[in-house]
Amino acid sequence: MTAKHKVFGIGFQKTGTTSLGTIFTKLGYDVASYRDFRDFAPHDRADWAEVTSRALEIAARVDAAKDTPWPLLYRELDAAFPGSKFIHVTRDPDAWIASAVKDFAAHPNGLHQTIYGCPYPKGHEDTWLARYNRHNAEVAEYFADRPDDYLHLRLEDGVSFEAVCDFLGEPRVGQGVPVANTRARKRLKMIWWRLFRKG
Repeated sequence: MTAKHKVFGIGFQKTGTTSLGTIFTKLGYDVASYRDFRDFAPHDRADWAEVTSRALEIAARVDAAKDTPWPLLYRELDAAFPGSKFIHVTRDPDAWIASAVKDFAAHPNGLHQTIYGCPYPKGHEDTWLARYNRHNAEVAEYFADRPDDYLHLRLEDGVSFEAVCDFLGEPRVGQGVPVANTRARKRLKMIWWRLFRKG
């Protein structure tokens, strides 16, 4: 199945990106995510021009995308793919930074260095929060007069099949909020990635 419109999740990591991706997949969309950019993580920082170029190439081939670094590229994606839809999930800032610290702690990541100005959130909570809040404000302003193209959801209210499918003009392929990224599943994915990278 091909999406009627390309659709991009432009909420930062730790804002229900896995749930959003689950809905996209249930709709039959080909979905790009952070996995396409993992090779930038081990470096001191990411070359943003290279990140952008790769993202645009990938976006031309897929129906949907979500998670880092896709939220930072909404302007470029909007220009390159007119008629696209954008879903912006936000979360209470205190809950967001607590989740980021729990997940990323003091593990350096080149993409995080480029996005936030420091490679991990632990000990840099104010810097990460400032970038998170600035992104959310800039996105809201950019799409302020485009309700047909932009959907804002609060994670606390749920990233539901109903909200996403109705916005995209698709049949509801489920009910409520999909159960997606449990802590156990996240841990297994991280172990698999570390083993894969060493192999």
